[in-house]
This record gives sequence, structure tokens and C-alpha cells, in this order.
Amino acid sequence: MLAVLGTLNRLAPTELTLTLVGETGTGKDVLSQAIHEHSARSAGPFVVFDCGAVAATLAESELFGHERGAFTGAQSPHAGAFERANGGTLFLDEIGELPLDLQPRLLRALENRGVRRVGGTQYRPVDLRVIAATNRDLPALAAEKLFRQDLFFRLAAVVVPIPSLRQRLEDFPLLVPTLLADLGRPDLVVPEDTYAHLRAHSWPGNVRELKNTLASALAFAEGGALEPRHLRFMSMKPDATRLEHLSLGGQSLESLERLAIEQTIGAKGSKAQAAQALGISLSTLYEKLKKFNL
Repeated sequence: MLAVLGTLNRLAPTELTLTLVGETGTGKDVLSQAIHEHSARSAGPFVVFDCGAVAATLAESELFGHERGAFTGAQSPHAGAFERANGGTLFLDEIGELPLDLQPRLLRALENRGVRRVGGTQYRPVDLRVIAATNRDLPALAAEKLFRQDLFFRLAAVVVPIPSLRQRLEDFPLLVPTLLADLGRPDLVVPEDTYAHLRAHSWPGNVRELKNTLASALAFAEGGALEPRHLRFMSMKPDATRLEHLSLGGQSLESLERLAIEQTIGAKGSKAQAAQALGISLSTLYEKLKKFNL
């Protein structure tokens, strides 16, 4: 992380477009905010656009804005993320989830430094810096024509890999007290055996999972120390539930796909998270929901 932070410290004052690549929960959003705060644009707005959390039908309007009457329900003009970020930084989170049909418009906006709202004719110049983030393999998506290659090269001026938590176990003595302070318990003592238990976990959810684990542990920590018995880790599915142990022979692929979508949405609680877990874009998920009448 010292190497990563050193790189970002050198890049923050520049106007280069950055793409942060790392697993979900590694803190890409936190790092992007820090880059903005250490840039010449720190006095300007920091606008987050989550490409995976906006419905495909609304993504164009939310990103570029719309004029009154542009579509049913557009009762007043709306400034999109590009306009709201004017003078500051636009953070495109989970850029790999952006619908393919919107990618050419994003490329034009980045190259021309301006946008036209949906339903509008006026060209609106914008002065901003773009930081993107993804947990997807963008070169692989580009090779499969699921992500525009020209947009990838436009975003990949500088690509900064962010290590997973299991690659930086030595950071626990720094991370844990900071997170406990964020949770309102900076006074809590963390013994070495607690750190040992934390380091033994695989942390598929990275720093976000660590913070959630600490938050739940606080409910059990009666005294002034956080002990191993207070920790509740994410439960792993038993081997019996692994796909290779299930009897799937004779089932149609369509029925299996429908079941997987239903169960994933039920488990995740949101379509954006379900799409990420299924390894598909949000727009593809909506297409499948329509196909299966879900």
C-alpha cells in the first residue's frame, strides 16, 4: 500500500485520467476521494456515478442530463453527473458495468470535454477530471467486445492496481484502530491474538467486510478489549452445496439460469449487487428478468 499511495501521491496533482482496478471492498472509492482532495481541483465538486447501480434506461439521463420533455416523466431540466462535476472530479465507479450502447457517448464526452443533454441540442462544455474504478478485467471484456476498446484506452492513461486485503495482512494494526474510531470506539484495545484471528480469515469482501465484522463484534465486546470470541466471520457454504455436488443433470440451462437469478437477487437484496455476483452487467440482468417474467 505504501507503493500504491506513493504512486497516487505523484498522480494526484496531475490531470491524468486514472483507473483504479481491484476487488470489491478494497477501498477504490476512498482512494478516489483522496486523489481529488490532493489535487488542484479539491475546491470543486467530487461527483460519484455508480455505473452498476443505475438502471440501463436511466443511465444516459443520469450521466449526461436531460431537457424538459425529453421523455415521459421529464417534467424539468436535469443536470447529469458530467455537468455537476464541472470544475471538479467525476468518479465513474464500476465502469465495467456501463451499458455497451452508452460507451460511445461517454467516449465522445471525454474526448470533447462536453455533453449534450438527452433531448437537447445545446453543447455544454465541462472542465473536469475523470477517475474510473472497476473490479472487472477490462482488457478481457474489450477482447470479447463487451467493452469498447477505444474507451478502454481512453480510460487507461494510468491504471493503478489496488491490492486485496489478504495481500496486505501486515496493515491490520493500522486499519483496525482506524475503523474502530470510525465506528465510535477508538478506546477499544485489540490484543495480538485477535489480530491473529483476523489475519487467518480470507476476507473475500476486503476492507468493507473487515469494517462490517468489527461493527458486529462491537455488539459482543462488553469490556475494553476486542477479543477473538467477539468476532463473527462471514460463513462459508459447506462442500455439499458446491455445484459439482449438486444433481443438475437433466435440468434445462434456462431453468438453472432463472433459479440462479432468483436466488441471487433474494440473497443480495439489490439488482446491482446480484448482477455483480452473477458476473453480468446490470443491463443484461434486466434483459433476463424481462425474458423470465421475474
